[in-house]
Amino acid sequence: MIVRLTGAFLRALLIALAIATPSLLLPEVGADTAQVVVLVALAAGAFTFMEYFSQFPSILEFRFAPPVNRLRYFTMFAIVLMLTVYFSGAALETPIASLLMKLAALMANAVDFPFSPVRLVVLALPSGTEPEVVEMVRDAAGIAYVMSLLGLVGFGVLVRIYGWPVRYGAFNVWINLPLFDPTGGGDVLARLKRDSIVNAVLGFLLPFLLPALVKLAGALVDMSAIGNPHTLIWVMTIWAFVPANLIIRGVALARVADIIEEKRRRTYAEARSEDGLQAV
Repeated sequence: MIVRLTGAFLRALLIALAIATPSLLLPEVGADTAQVVVLVALAAGAFTFMEYFSQFPSILEFRFAPPVNRLRYFTMFAIVLMLTVYFSGAALETPIASLLMKLAALMANAVDFPFSPVRLVVLALPSGTEPEVVEMVRDAAGIAYVMSLLGLVGFGVLVRIYGWPVRYGAFNVWINLPLFDPTGGGDVLARLKRDSIVNAVLGFLLPFLLPALVKLAGALVDMSAIGNPHTLIWVMTIWAFVPANLIIRGVALARVADIIEEKRRRTYAEARSEDGLQAV
């Protein structure tokens, strides 16, 4: 129980730290914004603590299949940290901040090409947007998108080279996929494959679709706050991390489906062998 309590507390603390990072490092944060951030960080930390302290799963997926959730967290935290340092680097005035600013600029330039998601984000801005704001949005989108791609690469290495989840122990579908109902109808294997395809395709398309939707709903979406670094950090984090998270989930479900299919194949082969021996 002590180990579970300590682990749950540390995870809650890390989640709260990730949410509070922009408010802690950005040079100009209003009092009202800081209060809202503290409230959100406490709520997220409390939810994380209850989720990991409980012995039974409730919402969080792959809780007992490390290190998927750790990879998700560090991907999100890396996006938030890089964006925060990029927008507050001049105020921090440290060698590490300067280095991160240069790396962030390289990331933004690397993925800013015609028809890229970053270019679509810039095109989604309303006409008449100040050049400084356009540059901020472009850089933030580039940084967030590159960091999300690095998270996907990390998960690919985890699956293909390190053999997740088999190498990390037995995989229990019930405790690792609490929202997936095996008795919901239809073959479990077919449903897992279908869900994996839906998640992967949606994750790939969202970075392209979201800017287009914002552009189409121009009159309904207020873009005036996009010039605020704090708002921009979280908008770009959500825009980049949610699709990456969907792709990670899709690949993970496909991997689980492959394991179930392989286990079925072995079971059927063993059953046929036993039937053959009995016939002899």
